[in-house]
Amino acid sequence: MTTRQTGKPLSRTRLAADIGGTFTDVAAFDEKSGRMLLGKALSTPSNLEQGITRGVEKANARYSDAALFLHGSTIAINTMLERTGAKTALLITEGFRDIYEIGRINRPDAYNLFFRKHVPLVERALRFEVKERMTAEGEVYIPLDEAGVHAICDRLEALAVEAVAILLLHCYRNPDHEQRVKRIVRERLPRAFVSASHELSQEYREFERCSTVVANAYLGPIVSRYIANIDAHIKESGFRGSFLLVQSTGGLYESHQAQGQCVRMLESGPAAGVIGAQALCREMDLGDAVAFDMGGTTAKAGVIYKGEVLTTGAALIGGYNQALPVQIPMVDVFEVGTGGGSIAMVDDSGALRVGPQSAGAEPGPACYGLGGTRPTVTDANLVLGRLGADRFLGGEMKLDVQAAERAIQEHVAKPLGVDVIHAADGILRIAVTSMSYAVKAVSTERGLDAAAFSLIAYGGAGPLHASAIAREIGQQRFIVPRAPGHFCAFGMLFSDLRYDYVKTWFTRLDDAPFAEIERIYEAMIAEGRKAVDGSGIRPSRVSVAYAADMRYVGQEHPVTVDLSPSVFKRRDREAIKKHFDEVHQLRYGTCAPEERAEIVSLRATVTGVMKKPPLERFARGARSPVAAAERGRRKVYFAELGKAVFTPTFARDALRAGNRIEGPALIEEHASTTVVLPGDRLQVDEFGNLVIEVGKRTR
Repeated sequence: MTTRQTGKPLSRTRLAADIGGTFTDVAAFDEKSGRMLLGKALSTPSNLEQGITRGVEKANARYSDAALFLHGSTIAINTMLERTGAKTALLITEGFRDIYEIGRINRPDAYNLFFRKHVPLVERALRFEVKERMTAEGEVYIPLDEAGVHAICDRLEALAVEAVAILLLHCYRNPDHEQRVKRIVRERLPRAFVSASHELSQEYREFERCSTVVANAYLGPIVSRYIANIDAHIKESGFRGSFLLVQSTGGLYESHQAQGQCVRMLESGPAAGVIGAQALCREMDLGDAVAFDMGGTTAKAGVIYKGEVLTTGAALIGGYNQALPVQIPMVDVFEVGTGGGSIAMVDDSGALRVGPQSAGAEPGPACYGLGGTRPTVTDANLVLGRLGADRFLGGEMKLDVQAAERAIQEHVAKPLGVDVIHAADGILRIAVTSMSYAVKAVSTERGLDAAAFSLIAYGGAGPLHASAIAREIGQQRFIVPRAPGHFCAFGMLFSDLRYDYVKTWFTRLDDAPFAEIERIYEAMIAEGRKAVDGSGIRPSRVSVAYAADMRYVGQEHPVTVDLSPSVFKRRDREAIKKHFDEVHQLRYGTCAPEERAEIVSLRATVTGVMKKPPLERFARGARSPVAAAERGRRKVYFAELGKAVFTPTFARDALRAGNRIEGPALIEEHASTTVVLPGDRLQVDEFGNLVIEVGKRTR
């Protein structure tokens, strides 16, 4: 991978754009030459397409040269979290109007005295009962009352709803009633966004499936309009290729599919970063790692275990306690509201808090000079000397140290009765604690030893805090890839076309009808192959993966077990059971080989593998960096030393493979700065990655 900020325009490129809450990152890769160009621009919330175009211009790329445009965005997750979606109605089987509000009786956190129940996206007045009923076997128990559906449509027209979600019981076994209801609603409300649950999830659990289809309908008008605007904008700018979006699995799907299944984009950007981390692990022969992404608004963590990205079939969206479930495959990512733009404040009880409120791109941190007056994590890093006021974004953006000091003094130091330096240090300590929890949530809480994993830190702010997080967790090594500030956009270039299918199918393993199971898998795979073939992309090959959700008889919740096709062909129940026991042991720390098991759902993934960018190997250098690499020294405060010391700063683009640096030190590049704490030891590897051995925690 050759990374440059400027150069001659590329021919026939792949463009990837990641829109975050603060910055928009663009990566442009030319398959023929192997060159990659990068661009970074402030996000433009009022006109997001403008931010992409600025990023493309800064990368010195052109839409007209691109064969593919890959895009990941926070538009879906932000719409959910901010509750700014469409006015949505829910049509549901008679007698089940309130399951969406009742939810599950169990709490995510049983001992949280401040627990607050989830708030539905659809108020009760907009939930309508449909007279019909299917049995769990998919047989009609009560025929569909179509006249009643038409009467509901009369009310929906009067209420001027923008979107309609349809959830009928047991439609995963027989979708006929949902299909008929959707057809009527679309005829009667042609301008409304209409979503039926069986199109998104063919799993049981009506509450989770209901929450999923409501989320899709709620997001639909906003996200589909956003995608259409992006599509129109890039075409007007000369783009004539294929427009693909990143799903929450890290896979790609067509823009027209994304417009109908917007809920699959909820973790779009973060998933791409984890895919990029997986590609890095593959090249470095690294089996286990935690991918850590800190941007301007949030910090996210995901896991690569034994070379594979850990995924989940369902997730809670919208905060740990008030979250709503979404039942779709996605990368297992945990997110906290701590980023470079997270605002620090002293609450009424006198406690220092950091986030989740963010200054975003507008007005931004106080030091940006764009009107922000509240102190942020970025301001704290600047005041402590970790960021260079004249070197932010390669010198394109000058930072105002005095403005940062004033903001911290007024809002943090003065209320706490401390000086500005200790207030700034306190801001970073709180932020590190919060972000460390995100890492533990996807590792330790999943039965994995986080301390045994390497930390791959990226995002514009990730390398600033990686060493402190690694020390907090007990990790011995962290890695900063090249161009960490563009890593999610870079990760999109390693994504493949991907289609995931799941179907609930209850059967005891001892009695499993393998012929019927194979028939279900074949149907799902055929649908996936058809989707890949119809994409207009010619992947080098198509791969298929099989899995099953399994549990012990009497259990409520299953675990997903990856399976090879051969175990079904061999009818090898013993091998399936043994593998299930192993997965259960890993996930929960226990298993029961003597207990009977059952299959709950069958899963298939069809992947159209696309050509990947090569990772360029770096020129070999001496043990010590060349003199030109050192930019000088500046005073940096380190809590580990209890004082500020003159610290060497190095230009990353002047470092070579084999260079070694002892902490404390700062490594500066265009869109990020890596902090090497006292006691850390840095080495540049053959791919230009910064591999840092973490020193002992001293404070």
